[in-house]
Amino acid sequence: MFHKNIKLIIAGLIIIAGIWRFTESEIGNGIFLLLLSAIPIFLYFKNEFILLAFLKLRKQDFDGAKKWLAHIKKPEAALVRKQQGYFNYLHGIMLSQTNINQSEKYFKKAIELGLSMDMDLAVAKLNLAGVAMTRRRKLEATNLLNEARKLDKQNMLTDQIKMMKEQMKKI
Repeated sequence: MFHKNIKLIIAGLIIIAGIWRFTESEIGNGIFLLLLSAIPIFLYFKNEFILLAFLKLRKQDFDGAKKWLAHIKKPEAALVRKQQGYFNYLHGIMLSQTNINQSEKYFKKAIELGLSMDMDLAVAKLNLAGVAMTRRRKLEATNLLNEARKLDKQNMLTDQIKMMKEQMKKI
């Protein structure tokens, strides 16, 4: 919605207004404004459209997620580096159902830009391993599967990893 720097400027102005309310002996208003300044600071680090796209993906609504991601016009300028990684990660997840060539590009770009959570990184590497396996690149797929297994600390992807290793034995 707003450029990332505008969000910081808005937060700074709200903080200044809060401090001014403190000097005017209106402590309650000052506290409220300081708490209110947390919203633009939070949205600086977590883009609102990416959060809404994640919520749509949870409900398996790929069209809704694409609609929310389409609101981000220039991701290089409007997003922080990790947000750009999640922007590409979400595009990769949505395209992995239909176009694996495009999804591979998005997943590689997401890994390059960085993802905050190990689980998201593991899912990206697992999808890349699937793409490598379909292209008969067994060594690359094995390396990516091992990396995904190391990143999966909650053992949520163990079934998928085992299934992909069994499929690789057939190749």
